[in-house]
Amino acid sequence: MRPFGGDKRKHALAICLVAAFMSGLDVSIVNVAVPSIRDALHASEDGLQWTVSGYALAFGLLLVPAGRLGDARSRRTIFMWGVALFTASSAACGLAWDMNVLIAARFVQGMAAGTLNPQVSGLIQQMFRGTERGRAFGALGATIGVSTAAGPLIGGLLVGLAGADDGWRWVFLVNVPIGIVLLPLAWRALPAQPGSGRRESMDPVGVLLLGMGVVGLLLPFIQRHQWEGNTKWLLVPAALVVLAGFVLWERRYPREPLVDLSLFGRRSYRLGTAIAMFYFAGFTGIFFIFTLYLQVGLHYSALLAGLAITPFALGSASASVVGGRLVSRAGRRVVAVGLTMVIAGLCATMLATALVPGRGVGLATVLPLLLAGMGSGLVISPNQAITLSEVPPEGGGSAAGVLQTGQRLGSAIGIAVAGSTFFGALGQGWATAFRHGLMAVLMSVMIALVAAAYDLVRTRRDATRP
Repeated sequence: MRPFGGDKRKHALAICLVAAFMSGLDVSIVNVAVPSIRDALHASEDGLQWTVSGYALAFGLLLVPAGRLGDARSRRTIFMWGVALFTASSAACGLAWDMNVLIAARFVQGMAAGTLNPQVSGLIQQMFRGTERGRAFGALGATIGVSTAAGPLIGGLLVGLAGADDGWRWVFLVNVPIGIVLLPLAWRALPAQPGSGRRESMDPVGVLLLGMGVVGLLLPFIQRHQWEGNTKWLLVPAALVVLAGFVLWERRYPREPLVDLSLFGRRSYRLGTAIAMFYFAGFTGIFFIFTLYLQVGLHYSALLAGLAITPFALGSASASVVGGRLVSRAGRRVVAVGLTMVIAGLCATMLATALVPGRGVGLATVLPLLLAGMGSGLVISPNQAITLSEVPPEGGGSAAGVLQTGQRLGSAIGIAVAGSTFFGALGQGWATAFRHGLMAVLMSVMIALVAAAYDLVRTRRDATRP
């Protein structure tokens, strides 16, 4: 399938990036609105948790099936359905009159995000080749990094401008006009090439097994504080058994499977997915524990907490563009350098919180977070470009869905581990608890660096073989 040309590709990419920004923003923007939601809707702790985690659960659940659906049908059509559903569910969230409505609408919103996101990666695979593809993924990486990091800042601004009573509603309603404008633009600008059209390729048993496995893995981490006792962790080995059954089914499925398992035979895809999972475990954990430290421990306002995280977002946005240009020449070395910068930035952040305790932390961590953010920009988009580089365009949606599912799993596990470490050390003070949580984040990023280094060593060894 040949990429279509000219300015139309730039317009199509811009539309994809706006949609990716909206869905990424809603991962983190809600966090600063939680106190307003609690007061306005008289929400319980369980209800508030599900407002946040329901989105993440539904997001991760649909990534692979939606990616496969886009490959088999039309990515433009599935993308537009995802945007329409995201827009409608955002309106429902903003107009919710009680917690049950809000939780249900957030779940649907997560399903919509899980539907449209693999289409974005699949469309980039379809529309671009070579160095242009690397640059397009660089722009996508910048979008993902900025949307996640800027969520608390934008949420804080909206809550501050609209007031504590109704500010939380605008956190959701801001998506509605954007989605309405995107739909006709997507119809005109996105490529209309149909997919394979083979209905038998959707593999319903595979969809069911993968869905059960993903839910089983995510639930105990998402509900770690709400479900008391250790029984919940039995879901993890049960989910692994289900996923093993999924692999066996996919190997024996007589038609086109949901996931092409031969992808994992490619080192670039196998290690790239592992790097993404471990890096996102650290990436999202940073924002979770830093926001807690600033807002609860140091009594920062939502807006000030968002501003304190902004250097990371700025660094990520600037470096993502550079990373997209370098990846075609330097390959996984860009990712390894980026991970090293993230580790250095986080170590400097730990040092800054030790040297400047108290409310001065926000200023003391500006440069360390900027460095870590620049490193992050060299990780996310280059890693995605390398991971999908050997995937044929017609399978780009499902391959991207698997990669993004790994990111969602990593995010859920990372927040759980960093949060548990943070709360476990809270008796020693907020600053000490933050540094302990940051150590857990660092361990995850270091594992990602080991995977990147292993890939570099293997690539160099293969290149020297006669």
